[in-house]
Amino acid sequence: ESRWPFLFGAIIVPSLIQVVILPFLPESPRYLLLEKHNRSKAEKAFQRFLGKDDVSHEIEEVLAESRVQRNTKLVSIVQLLRTRAVRWQIVTVVVTMGCYQLCGLNAV
Repeated sequence: ESRWPFLFGAIIVPSLIQVVILPFLPESPRYLLLEKHNRSKAEKAFQRFLGKDDVSHEIEEVLAESRVQRNTKLVSIVQLLRTRAVRWQIVTVVVTMGCYQLCGLNAV
């Protein structure tokens, strides 16, 4: 029982390793392209990850996927529950998660 402080303190080692390594990790090409709107850095990141010089196809693919996502219509929870095709799935997930909470399985 006297070793609990050491067990809680053991998490410090991986945390420190992550803090030291994190600045050296490259940024995601998708993040650079879609969020920061920096095409040249995104191309360099794709080239680094994929190991090839011509990454124009990948850039266009990410941009096309972004356009499709922007055109996707979002629905509210009420509209989702009114849709007969997904209502049973939502009810099943909600009941399952409620059972997990009530039986204490998440505490284990």
